[in-house]
Amino acid sequence: MEGKITKISGPAVIAKGMTGNKMYDLVKVGTKGLIGEIIRLDGDTAFIQVYEDTSGLMISEKVVSTGSPLAVDLGPGLLTSIFDGIQRPLVLIEAISGNFIGRGIEVAPIDRNKKWKFVPQYKAGDMVVSGDILGTVQETPTIIHKILVPNGVGGKIMTIASGEYNILENIAELENGTKIQMMQRWPVRQRRPYKRKLDPDEPFITGQRIFDTLFPIANGGNAAVPGPFGSGKTVVEQMLAKYALTDIIVYIGCGERGNEMTDVLSEFPHLEDPKSGGPLMNRTILVVNTSNMPVAAREASVYTGVTLAEYFRDQGYSVALMADSTSRWAEAMREISSRLEEMPGEEGYPTYLSTRLANFYERSGRVICNGSDERVGAVTIVGAVSPPGGDFSEPVTQNSMRVIGAFWALDASLAHRRHFPAINWNKSYSLYSEILEKWFSRNVAPDWNDLRNRMMQLLQKDAELQEVVQLVGPDALPDNERLILEVSKMMREDYLQQNAFSEIDAFCPLFKQHGMMTGLLTFYDKSNSALNRGISMENILALPIREEISRLKEVPNDKFAEHFKTVLARIDQELGVE
Repeated sequence: MEGKITKISGPAVIAKGMTGNKMYDLVKVGTKGLIGEIIRLDGDTAFIQVYEDTSGLMISEKVVSTGSPLAVDLGPGLLTSIFDGIQRPLVLIEAISGNFIGRGIEVAPIDRNKKWKFVPQYKAGDMVVSGDILGTVQETPTIIHKILVPNGVGGKIMTIASGEYNILENIAELENGTKIQMMQRWPVRQRRPYKRKLDPDEPFITGQRIFDTLFPIANGGNAAVPGPFGSGKTVVEQMLAKYALTDIIVYIGCGERGNEMTDVLSEFPHLEDPKSGGPLMNRTILVVNTSNMPVAAREASVYTGVTLAEYFRDQGYSVALMADSTSRWAEAMREISSRLEEMPGEEGYPTYLSTRLANFYERSGRVICNGSDERVGAVTIVGAVSPPGGDFSEPVTQNSMRVIGAFWALDASLAHRRHFPAINWNKSYSLYSEILEKWFSRNVAPDWNDLRNRMMQLLQKDAELQEVVQLVGPDALPDNERLILEVSKMMREDYLQQNAFSEIDAFCPLFKQHGMMTGLLTFYDKSNSALNRGISMENILALPIREEISRLKEVPNDKFAEHFKTVLARIDQELGVE
């Protein structure tokens, strides 16, 4: 199980004498014990990706296998934590090595000594199966951590008791001799099991109008947010992390610039949770691997993050996973692949790029969790994509489009015009819209889908008319088409554009979205009728009610229903409807 280094190429190391090792076994490389992972075996030769800086490694230094794959610690203490790509706590590493991560540092991901108050939900003599909630721990003021019976474990409880325990002390023992602790380990590349996957028929409510209305994503669904530099990918993901109606947030900073991640690390601890009023970090885990950190750990960070998300899903929580960005993850795979001299695919990416992307996004889903109770949990994945030059035809974007359910295309020109979120409504789409129609009709309003479809049609018609306007100008169009241009402009500026710095407009509930859609389309219908009765377009454009409609988004939620009735009455009054 011990070999010797024969070749070093950046983060890729080749070692001989590794007979008996398995694929994805974790190894300690060199005298400093750098952490690495076997990614290819050829006879007694192992190809290893090292998760730390390999500077100073020498030929013939030893490589020792741990006999187990890369795995993460799961248990109380995960929330509020900031990890690197292989689940080492950055705060503790800073205390040991200063501002830069030293090599060969081993730090326990979760505090082994901290005591947690365990409250059992079973008693001696009860039968338990894998996935049952053995008891609970109040991990943060807002989240109860549910201690699960580990996978493959079950039987009659012999002893169990409430009390103060650390994560390695036995909290229960089964009659077959199995001892259960609050912590368990799980290989990051292996999906956590569940009973059954459910249909994506419930929406993942973000509070952002362009997503909830035009391009919804299902709870347990997946979406890609591609966009060029400066179009707002990171802002969109942070906005979703803060305002989406979800229980747990896992944010992966995968290969992003150091200053961006510094903003995240300095801002998140001070953000207020709209759900509880406490700190947002109470239900957040950050996995950080910046662009100047070891490239192999960047490749692992995505698996680390999604495994943590699946663990909280199995407790019955709805989890939002933000991966920023999958392009940097793909670039890490490309670098490792080239150093191992593998056959390159399109643009130098490895030929297995599409498979890796599919495996990652397919770990999303709303499921019935393991256990004897009917517990439902969900992991919703939103992955940012950074296509060079904003070219959506590049491999990462195209391979993502094959597997994701919602495509939110960012547009730099909209961002330059200060239109945020800078989502291009003509390039974006959602495959969940049809299956979610019943939910919106039942839970929001029967005419929700009709309003949404009409809004989409007007925006598409507006895009067609803009080409004509470029040639002949708006004055050459008939009044009914000029009205489409004006109402579409109102939709863009008063509905799709949203102010993240406004306490009122940063999150827009569904009932308010429905009211705003109704107001805009009622104005369009009544204006069309007015044109048919001979009222001039200039008179319609001069009506004060247009300003009132534009201010609907700033009306407080508790006053919206009453104010909206007044706006509808004024539309009828000003457009001369009896």
